[in-house]
Amino acid sequence: MGEFIDIPTIFFLVVAVVVLLRLRNVLGTRDGFEKPPEHKDASINESDADEGNVVSLPNRERPIAPVNLDAQKRRLKLDAEIERLAKGDEALAVGLNQIIEEDQSFSPKSFMDGAISAYEMVVVAYAQGDRKTLKMILDKQVYEGFESAIAERESRGETVDFTFVGFSDVTLRAAEVDNKIANVTIQYAAQVVSATKNADGELIDGDEEAVVNISDEWTFSRNTKSRDPNWKLISTNQLD
Repeated sequence: MGEFIDIPTIFFLVVAVVVLLRLRNVLGTRDGFEKPPEHKDASINESDADEGNVVSLPNRERPIAPVNLDAQKRRLKLDAEIERLAKGDEALAVGLNQIIEEDQSFSPKSFMDGAISAYEMVVVAYAQGDRKTLKMILDKQVYEGFESAIAERESRGETVDFTFVGFSDVTLRAAEVDNKIANVTIQYAAQVVSATKNADGELIDGDEEAVVNISDEWTFSRNTKSRDPNWKLISTNQLD
């Protein structure tokens, strides 16, 4: 033969061609019109959506308003207080709710607690001639009536020995709002020991050792728009 044939070289060339052909079959070729690869996590299969397999997420552009748990608890508490104090009196329940609407700080229970304390303070202060205490609790017109009675008693030299024993009953009778003025009426049934003596120390009224029952109906009032949180006693009525 005229030319020398390198057998190992030919063998390696054949192997290289076979490898290239297999790579072509596996990888394929690109001609510039291939479809972009599909990302399965970027879209939702329509058939899955139709079958209800997709869970819709909340619209982030419309956040859900937070629930005010404190307001809910307060409302439940107030409803319980009204139910207990109104005792089925629908008109009274309506009146208490009207006051709550006008005065967000109002609590029927807290009011009753204050009214109970106020009664004892007033009757004791009246017996002792304590004008300062009376002036803090009484409306101006009511105070003038109490002060006039105290002054007349003092002018005669009379004194009152008085002991407040307690209550047998305290009942919420009425509640209303009239032109931003809240009014609440309470009926008191109390026991006291009262004895009035003249200037010589002689007993002229009452009994130093006898507990007697007294019953009064008082009305307290407050302007719901006022910054002053205190209620004033605007009327008193002694019941038989």
